[in-house]
Amino acid sequence: MFGELNSEQIEEVLKKQVIGRIGCDGDDHIYIVPVSYAYDGKYVYVRSFEGKKLEMMRKDPNVCFQVDDMQNMANWQSVIAWGEFEELSDVAERNKALRFLIDRHLPLFSSETTHLGGNWPFPPEDLNIIKGIVFRILLKEKTGRFERTETPIVFIA
Repeated sequence: MFGELNSEQIEEVLKKQVIGRIGCDGDDHIYIVPVSYAYDGKYVYVRSFEGKKLEMMRKDPNVCFQVDDMQNMANWQSVIAWGEFEELSDVAERNKALRFLIDRHLPLFSSETTHLGGNWPFPPEDLNIIKGIVFRILLKEKTGRFERTETPIVFIA
């Protein structure tokens, strides 16, 4: 069965996941890149490093954000949202975003891209030593879809 997610389900998917994809537009082409993120119900927060996505979002702050929750190929939820990029250069706002990223629930086995320092899971006392650019995306419009299959899935080796 296919269907549309309601607002509560969309929010649940966005809050539960830690990897999403940002779509940016610039220089006559679209660029889609995965990011590690945290969501507070209004903003998606990301820590990144200089590169193509930041260059493109600075030129055109209108972005698309996409997240999947995949149980398997027949049972999934997907959310697409549109929003506006904002780089956080104010120290207080940057630290607030970093604290939110640090406090999110990460899988036990996670990668360096989701960690914000060399001593994970122990954050530094001084958040200013965390390198990188911190930004947020104000989500303005959201939509979601799902597929659910009640039939047991059989894997053949």
